[in-house]
Amino acid sequence: MSAPDRLADARVLWHMLRGQPAGGGHAQRLTAFYAPQAEHYDAFRARLLQGRRELIQKLAPPPRAHIVELGCGTGANLVHFGDGLAGLGRVDLVDLCPPLLEQARRRAARLGNVRVIEADACRYDPGQPVDCVYFSYSLTMIPDWRGALTNAIGMLRPGGRLGIVDFHLPADGGLANHFWRRWFAHDGVHLSAEHLPHLQRLLPAHVVQQRRAAVPYLPGLRVPYYLLLAWKP
Repeated sequence: MSAPDRLADARVLWHMLRGQPAGGGHAQRLTAFYAPQAEHYDAFRARLLQGRRELIQKLAPPPRAHIVELGCGTGANLVHFGDGLAGLGRVDLVDLCPPLLEQARRRAARLGNVRVIEADACRYDPGQPVDCVYFSYSLTMIPDWRGALTNAIGMLRPGGRLGIVDFHLPADGGLANHFWRRWFAHDGVHLSAEHLPHLQRLLPAHVVQQRRAAVPYLPGLRVPYYLLLAWKP
């Protein structure tokens, strides 16, 4: 890793150690936490947030599909669509955090089929049924995650696909679950043992894989995450 990369990582780590502010509304907390690190957000988290490319491959959106990403951050997941992005009908990137959305707008500036939208994942209305909705490490950051899931499923057409990749607390996690819950909560990420059971009840037609990923600068530790693909009846 080059010296500039190490310096960028150090800046991100400093803000992570300081944690997310406790006061203000959800959007205000996100802005205060991410504004100083938005420029270096993607490079650091690319080594932590595993399974994103695979999630989009599993979504396999058809040509001219309408897709919504709820909690898009900087829009970095666009790259995982590869050449297929140009054949999609419309991609809505939705987030509440202006500093991250600024990065997303720069990334999408020349993409005519991509819209970057500042909105609440629990309330965003695409105006018509969509083919795919996905959350990429964003569900654990949404206080009303049940409301966000209800909204996501509600906007899907019959047979539409919901994809999620995120951290979680597995049933066999033991004491490690306590560590991960406290470690992530410091930065406004709230791991839960309830997400997967709730999703499996909402959408019985699903496939899910539970995995573990290495954590930058914490050698030997592997954080649990899951990858889920479900179909709306």
